[in-house]
Amino acid sequence: MAEKIKVVVTGALGKMGMETAQAVWMDNQLELVGLVDVRAKGEYLSDIADLKEKTGPAVENDLEKVLQTVHPDVMVDFTNPQAVFANAKMALNNKTTTIIGTTGLNEVELKQIEKFALENQVGVAVIPNFAVGAVLMMKFAREAARYFPDVEIIELHHNQKMDAPSGTAIKTAEMISQDRERIPVRNTREYEKISGARGGEVNQIRIHSVRLPGLVAHQEVIFGGMGQGLTIRHDSYDRIGFMPGVTMAIKKMVEIKGLAYGLENLL
Repeated sequence: MAEKIKVVVTGALGKMGMETAQAVWMDNQLELVGLVDVRAKGEYLSDIADLKEKTGPAVENDLEKVLQTVHPDVMVDFTNPQAVFANAKMALNNKTTTIIGTTGLNEVELKQIEKFALENQVGVAVIPNFAVGAVLMMKFAREAARYFPDVEIIELHHNQKMDAPSGTAIKTAEMISQDRERIPVRNTREYEKISGARGGEVNQIRIHSVRLPGLVAHQEVIFGGMGQGLTIRHDSYDRIGFMPGVTMAIKKMVEIKGLAYGLENLL
């Protein structure tokens, strides 16, 4: 029997962290060896996951200590935009393959973590969205942009999401730009009566962010053409839908060195 992949989850007390911890615990190819969260008060896995028995590792608040104690193969990060870069740097410099589900890294930081990964001969995956359906939505949007260059994106998330726009929306705009045959002519007479009403912009593609309680993660890519329109939409109703992508990324990335950006590169 092959040796199990040892995994540490950071941001373990967050909603995605808790779901990930449980998914890793239940996967017979993975071994959950550590849980980390700055808010930790000694909780056990059984306290944060739907498990009957008191089991699993306790949640710690010192990532470096956990990395150096349990020597994991992989760290999965679901923390926040302020912490993710430092966590990734620490893990990679401890020769730990890193899976980043936290959005908010900029281009400079992406280049730096790729450098850390290559220097330490390990892999780092930055995954804006772990849902396979979301990856397909982005792929279909890229295809459609060849025929419908006029496009805007609306992304909708729960009201506790810290960054806007979402990493998925930014990645979608970047993918659309790759196959867009022409840049649509701007409406030069347009003006915003309220600043921000037309949303943000990536590569001349407007992105609008909605934050409301009750939502999980949703996105519409809306194309307009002469006398017709096309909408491509993906909805995540429950975080469990991300877990097959998370566990697949863990298993794939232990064989990869350097940066993988987007789940589509691991499918």
